[in-house]
Amino acid sequence: MAMKPSLTLRLGQQLRMTPQLQQAIKLLQLSTLDLQQEIQDALDSNLMLEELSGEEDTADEKTDEKTLDDYDASDAMQSDDNGLAPDSDDGGSENDAEIEIVELYDAELDGDYQLDTGEQLASETISDELPIDSVWEDVWDEATPMSSQSGAGGDNDEDYIDTRNVVSTSLQTHLEDQLNLRRLSETDELIAMTIIDGLDSQGVLTVSLEDILLSIPPEYECEMDEVLAVLHLIQHLDPVGVAARDLRECLIIQLKALPEQTLWRNEAITVVSDYITSLANRDYALLIRKTKLKEDELRQVIALIQSLDPRPGADIAPSTTEYIEPDVLVSKKKGRWTVELNPKSAPRIRVNQEYASMIKRADNSSDNTYLKNNLQEARWFIKSLQQRNDTLLKVSTKIVEYQRGFLEYGEQAMKPLVLHEIASAVDLHESTISRVTTQKYMLTPAGVFELKYFFSSHVNTQAGGEVSSTAIRALIKQLVAAENPKKPLSDSKIVSLLADQDIMVARRTIAKYRESLMIRPSNERKQLV
Repeated sequence: MAMKPSLTLRLGQQLRMTPQLQQAIKLLQLSTLDLQQEIQDALDSNLMLEELSGEEDTADEKTDEKTLDDYDASDAMQSDDNGLAPDSDDGGSENDAEIEIVELYDAELDGDYQLDTGEQLASETISDELPIDSVWEDVWDEATPMSSQSGAGGDNDEDYIDTRNVVSTSLQTHLEDQLNLRRLSETDELIAMTIIDGLDSQGVLTVSLEDILLSIPPEYECEMDEVLAVLHLIQHLDPVGVAARDLRECLIIQLKALPEQTLWRNEAITVVSDYITSLANRDYALLIRKTKLKEDELRQVIALIQSLDPRPGADIAPSTTEYIEPDVLVSKKKGRWTVELNPKSAPRIRVNQEYASMIKRADNSSDNTYLKNNLQEARWFIKSLQQRNDTLLKVSTKIVEYQRGFLEYGEQAMKPLVLHEIASAVDLHESTISRVTTQKYMLTPAGVFELKYFFSSHVNTQAGGEVSSTAIRALIKQLVAAENPKKPLSDSKIVSLLADQDIMVARRTIAKYRESLMIRPSNERKQLV
């Protein structure tokens, strides 16, 4: 068979991801912080994009709001050629993003002359009739009421910014500051620094004394007794009990630091030093028999031990609080649940009409081509951003519609929900629902929840119904909270109690849910009442 070139015609379908589609998918899966950074990068790189100011944003703040009773899912993703959503129910215009607003005059931004601080002080607080021989205190007293009034309010934005970003003191720094007030020899100071470096975030010494001794250079001629002496000194600094090697030592140090007249101090030292394992296992019968204490006396001893701090270094440098900016706001207005996008989660942007008007239709120069390309990219970006917002609003509204019982009655009314149900309801793919609900948060009257929180598996009931795993966790939490502390509920007992409510759950499933709720086993929850 001879081989020769030939032309053939073949029909077929092929999936291609255009740059616009890739950009839309990228924006869809970004969190709020990542989206703000992406928008800022677009504003910095594309001169055709500009951000709406606060005054301009107020003019069209009524957009992107739907109620469950009048929300039409088929219209949520439709957009016009400019990438803008159709009119909302509250009368928003589709061209809100391109309304021109006259910017307010700002002397500082416009470059006009401004008085500096000294000139303002002279013009506001120093009178022309002020004697020449007046002292500074006379001038300052005149401004004192205003200064004290502004400082007493406790709501100063500048003070908030200054204090919010202050670096917290670490445990090591806290201990070093105390050691600097003591006159230590060079050897003791070196030992102390080595011990402090061996502490973890909770104040526990993670390095053995032998390793500390070996780390000291031979020329210092250090011995173990000297290491123990420095360790004893650090353990009695603030907080007391820091640098302890285990829990027993930490508690004993704190108990011995209490005044000798403290009630049950000696008995508590005996229980911690000799029977801490039995105390951890809640074997109160053995403790009563070994310590010769009555039940009421043992209860007071345990209360004294529980008042101690097992992790004395954990409170010195608390972890930085991370604030979450919700993407969706849910509220109840006039008896109806309303879902709206948070306008603060992402800045509103638009095409700069001044630069867009410079484009000439028949001009093929490099400058005109550059402007055309930036204008096209700006429109794509705005359209992708609008599609992200519409999809997020669409999915959030459907989630609230499914979980209306949770908003009304709490976790126990949570319905089982999977991604496929929302995907079928809003006519989107499950992967799109997964991207929308990841790292997106919803603010409800019950708190802030990730959208993933509303999806859960189900457990069958004896009547053939389904119960959400979230609702089962809420029931377990409720049962444990109402249990008898002397006889806490075991996992098997919880299974039988749920069976009385027609909920079929295995014991190992109860154990898994209990561990996810950070609830200890029944033998560790036993208490003396």
